[in-house]
Amino acid sequence: MKFQATIRDNEHDIELSPKEGTFIAGDNEGKYTFEFVNGRHILRTGTKTYKIDNVSKEGSTIEFSMNGVWHSVDVKDEQELLLDRLGFKTGAAAAEGILKSPMPGKILEIMVSEGDEVEKDQPLAILEAMKMENELKAPVAGTIISISAEVGQSLEKNSPILEIETIG
Repeated sequence: MKFQATIRDNEHDIELSPKEGTFIAGDNEGKYTFEFVNGRHILRTGTKTYKIDNVSKEGSTIEFSMNGVWHSVDVKDEQELLLDRLGFKTGAAAAEGILKSPMPGKILEIMVSEGDEVEKDQPLAILEAMKMENELKAPVAGTIISISAEVGQSLEKNSPILEIETIG
């Protein structure tokens, strides 16, 4: 199985052979074991052991803690990589223009209107969560086609706020 993992804007090509228990990651290759013990995932490679907890998956993003350190990795499998090469969008990529609430909170301000053109990383809304104001930025460049949240509204995590139609 071939994968591409993106960690902090660095792409890594990975090939796993679960039956043989082998991996190739860039110039590194070796053997590994992966097991589930007492509610915890354990990954062993060479003389190293990694304890993996709090695993969650949203689209192609996998978040987890490994030996107590939090990680977020975007993973594409062989099918997603092929669709990318052919110019098609996967389900996760097709939803890339939807700005969702990253955590429960209350909308304090929406800085755009339907029909506005926005740039990637442009501030779009302010969400108050845990007594802090969080600036939510555009995930892609494009045109605002719908706004589903309003000022003063309380949102749950992953609630849609607005949708951007990508340019091109």
